[in-house]
Amino acid sequence: MPVDLIPIITETLGRTAESCRALGGGCVGEVYRVRMKDGGDIVVKYDSRPSPALDIEGYMLRYLAEHSALPVPPVLHSSPQLLAMEHLDGDSRFDAAAQRHAAELLAALHEVRASQYGLDRATLIGGLHQPNPWTSTWVDFFRDHRLLHMADKALEERVMPAALHRRIHKFAERLEDFIDEPTHPSLLHGDVWTTNVLARNGRITGFIDPAVYYGHPEIELAFITLFNTFGTPFFDAYHALRPIAPGFLERRRDLYNLYPLLVHTRLFGASYLNGIDQTLARQGF
Repeated sequence: MPVDLIPIITETLGRTAESCRALGGGCVGEVYRVRMKDGGDIVVKYDSRPSPALDIEGYMLRYLAEHSALPVPPVLHSSPQLLAMEHLDGDSRFDAAAQRHAAELLAALHEVRASQYGLDRATLIGGLHQPNPWTSTWVDFFRDHRLLHMADKALEERVMPAALHRRIHKFAERLEDFIDEPTHPSLLHGDVWTTNVLARNGRITGFIDPAVYYGHPEIELAFITLFNTFGTPFFDAYHALRPIAPGFLERRRDLYNLYPLLVHTRLFGASYLNGIDQTLARQGF
């Protein structure tokens, strides 16, 4: 623990904290499970870096709680350096019943609508800046504020070769030939991979670490396939509730997964460039 969080938590929440235990995960700050004297546990994130931004994660969790029925941890305190949340029971093991429940929850989330794509403010994905200016079309939003934004940053940070960057731009020029406009902008969690979902006894108990905005539900579904968060039980149940258009699994999911691959390239290095290269090559770029 970089600092003694016990007195900080006690003063901030007005409740006495007794002990802290480090938890794994989290790209932003250190994560702790904190035992409170008045009973129960909470989860605390603490970011000691020069420009902390945990208040953005707090905003996203509160946004989901206020605008949807998605189960998320109630936020007890949110500031740039400290985020305190109620502890949710569960782990990241999903049986068929839990996957079907996840499908119900995400299908309902995707029915929450906006008039445009984006959000009232920029957010984060894995600690990286995620711009969300309101945009009238999905193609424009995905091209400019997802693909090209993340690719340009990867080039600036010298984690992407210039030749691959040029191929992404050439693909982006023809993006409307490959993806479609959805019926409406849908509220997205934005980062549904295994350790960001909790389950217990065949039910989902919580979604954590969001990267919220209004977009096309297919990008959420694509991300789920990239890291095998859920399998056939999830997709069968989701399709029964919100039919998935033909061509998604065969083609569009790989195109949408260019975005998380770019994110992971910036976060974790060049090992993710091969997936980007192969996806572009399959489309002739």
